[in-house]
Amino acid sequence: MFFEVVYKDIEENKEYEKVIDKVLTKCFEEEKLQDSKLYITVTLTNPENIKEINKEYRNIDRATDVLSFPMFQKDELEEKMKNNDFEHEDILGDLVISIDKVKEQAVEYGHSFERELSYMLVHGFYHLMGYDHIEEEDKKIMRPKEEKILNDLKILRK
Repeated sequence: MFFEVVYKDIEENKEYEKVIDKVLTKCFEEEKLQDSKLYITVTLTNPENIKEINKEYRNIDRATDVLSFPMFQKDELEEKMKNNDFEHEDILGDLVISIDKVKEQAVEYGHSFERELSYMLVHGFYHLMGYDHIEEEDKKIMRPKEEKILNDLKILRK
C-alpha cells in the first residue's frame, strides 16, 4: 500500500479512498516507485484545519485546497531512486486536502468531484517528488506530468 488516509474532523468516505487508491497507484507506477517502500499520508480535512496548518507551517493565514509536505529534496530523492535505496519503509511526504474546497472548486471549474480530488492528489504527489510550478520553466515540466496521469486514468475535464 502506497498511502494511509487520515480523516480530521470530517466523516470517513470509502469513495474518497477509492479515488486516492486509483490515483496514487498510477502516480507510483508512472514514476516507477511501485517497488519502493515509500508511502504518503493523505489527511482529508475541512477549511478550518487546513487554514490552521497553512498558517502554522507557511505563515499564510487562509484556507487552501491542498498542502504538500515532502520529506526529501528533489536531488536527494532522485539519488535514492537511482540507487534503489529504499531498504526500509520511508515516507515520501504528507498531503493535506480540504474536501470542502475540492467540492467548491469542482463546481467552480465545472467538472466532477472525482476530477478535482484526483487533480489535488496528482498535484500534491508531484510536489512531494520535488516538482514546482512557481517558475514558468518548472511549470512546463510539472503540468504535463499531472495531465498524463489524469488522461491515462481517463479522469478528464468536463
